[in-house]
Amino acid sequence: MRKLQVLFVCVMVLILVGGSLAACGPVPQAPQAPQATQAPKTVDKIMWVSPRGTLEVMDDFNLWSAIDQGYCKELGIELELQPGPQDALAVTKLVGQGQADSGYPSPGVLVSSIDSGVPVVLVWEMMLGQVFNFAVPKGSPIKNFKDLAGKTISLYAPGANTISDPVLVEAGVDPKSVNYVVGGNQWGQLVAQGKADAAIAWQGLAAQWDAQGLKLDYLRGKDFSKHPSNGYIVRKEDLKDPKKVEVMNRFFKCVAMGLDFARQNPRAAAQITYSKFPAIREQMTPQLAMDSMWQLGCLYYDAYSQGKGYGYANLDGWTSYIDTVHKLGQIKTQLKTEDVVSNQFVAEANKFDNVRTKADAENFKLADEWRNVQIPSCN
Repeated sequence: MRKLQVLFVCVMVLILVGGSLAACGPVPQAPQAPQATQAPKTVDKIMWVSPRGTLEVMDDFNLWSAIDQGYCKELGIELELQPGPQDALAVTKLVGQGQADSGYPSPGVLVSSIDSGVPVVLVWEMMLGQVFNFAVPKGSPIKNFKDLAGKTISLYAPGANTISDPVLVEAGVDPKSVNYVVGGNQWGQLVAQGKADAAIAWQGLAAQWDAQGLKLDYLRGKDFSKHPSNGYIVRKEDLKDPKKVEVMNRFFKCVAMGLDFARQNPRAAAQITYSKFPAIREQMTPQLAMDSMWQLGCLYYDAYSQGKGYGYANLDGWTSYIDTVHKLGQIKTQLKTEDVVSNQFVAEANKFDNVRTKADAENFKLADEWRNVQIPSCN
């Protein structure tokens, strides 16, 4: 409560002096001067693919906000979001084959795909820190990551061990010591039912599983891990095409504006996303939906809070991650960091009209059920 009071005072002071406040973390300086949005000459379609096999989650609030507020349309981008198949490697395959323009794979899926010849590169980091966790039953004797050695771990899809293995290695656990089982959409239920000792999870998922009545505790990767998390990818060959680079510059500026709008009014972003999906409304109250959204939102703003701008990737962290998965044997080639990740679009994307996004956030009309929803603290 005291933290919220301090943030409220900071907001009032900054409004008076014309500044802005990051919703999670220290107050940063804007990485680029604001630039007014210009009317596009053409409209280009971008298909973005989810890694989850569904769009009925709170996680993609930044994209739904950008669409709802008209940022993509004004930048000449017709943004289409697709759920994708329930396959850990589907996102990179679809983008690499030209069936989608961008997607959101985990680091493990990304490097494994590149190692196998899929021509993609991550160009927009959503989270500087570790997003992945492990869920265990309430009251489980598993109290830390080392306790996972020798246990049965549930995965949501074949190939998802590319996500969990590096986390285990970083925690000092040999992945060969665990027994993996694939539970599909019910992988969390396997743990609650005692059919698995743990399940791979991520920030934002805990509130969803709570809403489903699953009684679980969580080992949080971000408490110790230095490895990166999911980001948006494009086809590598697109970076050589000036026309496609120009389109992507507009797309990522749209993404940045959606993030900025949501940062300044998380309730608005939550309301926009929540209202789109009957399945979410059936599973969660507005407060639970906000809790789920902001578990991820707290990570989405780390780079901005550090003054790096939206979408910035820590190349040193990626180098460390690549070294880990290579030693693990998850990839055969010692990939070069620049072949996996790039900050090419960050500078241009952050040259958006932040006066506009601030005004939109402040003027957004909240429904009665959202006005008193609490924004969780980031810890």
